[in-house]
Amino acid sequence: MRAMLWEPLPGGDVCCRLCAHACRLKKGGKGVCGVRVNVGGELVSLVADVVTSAQMDPVEKKPLYHFLPGSKTFSVGSAGCNFQCRFCQNHQIARVPSNGVVPGKRVTPDALVRLAENQRARSMAFTYNEPTVFFEQVYETSGLAQAMGLRVILVSNGFMSEDFLLPLRRRVNAVNVDLKSFSDDFYRDYCGGRLQPVLDNLKAIRDMGWWLEVTTLIIPGCNDSAAELRDMAAFVHDELGPDTPWHLSAFHGAYLMAGHPSTPLSRLEEAWSIGREAGLHFVYIGNVSSAVGGTTFCPACGTPAIERRGWQTRRLGALGQCPSCKAALPGVWK
Repeated sequence: MRAMLWEPLPGGDVCCRLCAHACRLKKGGKGVCGVRVNVGGELVSLVADVVTSAQMDPVEKKPLYHFLPGSKTFSVGSAGCNFQCRFCQNHQIARVPSNGVVPGKRVTPDALVRLAENQRARSMAFTYNEPTVFFEQVYETSGLAQAMGLRVILVSNGFMSEDFLLPLRRRVNAVNVDLKSFSDDFYRDYCGGRLQPVLDNLKAIRDMGWWLEVTTLIIPGCNDSAAELRDMAAFVHDELGPDTPWHLSAFHGAYLMAGHPSTPLSRLEEAWSIGREAGLHFVYIGNVSSAVGGTTFCPACGTPAIERRGWQTRRLGALGQCPSCKAALPGVWK
């Protein structure tokens, strides 16, 4: 299918405008994502209508803790990624095989929205692999979903372009962005990307008014120094706002880092404390059980307002309100 968001260049080359790589492709060449190809001087998407997974998930799994808590989201994934993370947990779909055969089935946007409606989802989430690389599917499906009253979620690495964000301004409601590190060296060495475009996009998403939550996978010895975590927490607080939820996820070995040690709970709790000391109101621990890591505390009085165990959510008062002082909690609650 002919891709969106690109421009022709002299000699039959093309420039992809989908993400911060801005790949320039000669005829027959593929982008970093592996799913956009220059065919005869036109950019073609191999995944514009390809779905590798579609299922109902708790919205907390994305993770989103302040967006329709306790609800189910119809989650859709395709194939390809504009990063090449050594620790990718979904590398089977994120990395297109060397033979060029893209996994998955062809599904129309209309069929996806009907499936979501039939399963009584309250939202649709584009997730599992990077939604930036299947923009055409995201764009068409999100428009239909909004028309049917479904909210739309992106789970992203944040390395998209402004050209990607602007057409989705009124088609997306919430996003969780992986802030993988606060080091450009980490992004280059472990992910094949860069830090600054992610920081710029986080601020752009904040300004667009989408509900934003941030996730950092804490990898022992790689991105977990106290200094780096303090810098990350300060960025979230100062640039995105103290009400932005920050999720700290435990690393478990995967892909090219399968033998790397898992994150100790003690390190996650230290990171949690760093986030709270930086003035962040909502810091959470994921991928491991923690006594405090799943609880939403009221910023005004400190009272627990929502408790979580795994994907199970228990409200202790009215939705979006502190059970003690009745202060409104930031989020999208209904």
